Amino acid sequence: MPDNRDITRLLSAWGSGDQAALDRLVALVYDELSRLASRALRGQGVGHTLTTHALVHESYLNLVVRSVGESKSRAHFFALASKVMRRVLIDHARHRRAQKRGGDQVHVTLGSAAAAATPDLEQLLDLEAALTALAKKDERLAEVVECRFFGGMTVDETAEALGVSRRTVGREWTRAKAYLYRALTEGSSSTLL
Repeated sequence: MPDNRDITRLLSAWGSGDQAALDRLVALVYDELSRLASRALRGQGVGHTLTTHALVHESYLNLVVRSVGESKSRAHFFALASKVMRRVLIDHARHRRAQKRGGDQVHVTLGSAAAAATPDLEQLLDLEAALTALAKKDERLAEVVECRFFGGMTVDETAEALGVSRRTVGREWTRAKAYLYRALTEGSSSTLL
C-alpha cells in the first residue's frame, strides 16, 4: 500500500495545477483504483462490456479534465474516484440503452445472454435516477451512497472522506438505503421528494 504522505504530496501538486502529479498519483494507486473499479462493476450483469481496466482508464481520463484541487487527502481522492467511476458506469449504461433502442445499429434478434443483461442495465439507470433525486433532497446522503456502494469504502474511510463521524455515516447510510429502497420499489423516485 502506498504511503499516505506520498499521496498527499501528489494531491497537493495536482491541486496546484501540476497535471503530471496526477499521472504519478494514478501510477502509485493503480492497484487500489483497480480494486475500487472491480467493486463498482460487481453485479453489473453478464452482458456488461466495461472491464475493470477500462473503467480505471475512463475514470482517469475524467479525472484529468476535472478541475484540480478537489482532493486534499487519500480518502477524498478515493471518494472522488468513486464518484467519477459511478458517472462512467451511468454514461456507459445510457449509451448501451441508446444503442439497444436503435441508434445507428442494424436490428438483430437478441440472444439469451443479451436479454438476460437488460434488467441489470435498467436497474443501474433506475438507481441513478433515485440517487439523483436523493442528492437533490440531501446531497450528503447521496455522497455516502457513492462512497459505500460505488466506492466500496468502509464506514471509517467514508467518514474521513466526508469529514463526519462514524456514527453520522452509519445513520446516513441507513437513511439513504431506506430512501433508495422505497424509490426503487415504488418505481418513481420523484414521488419521494
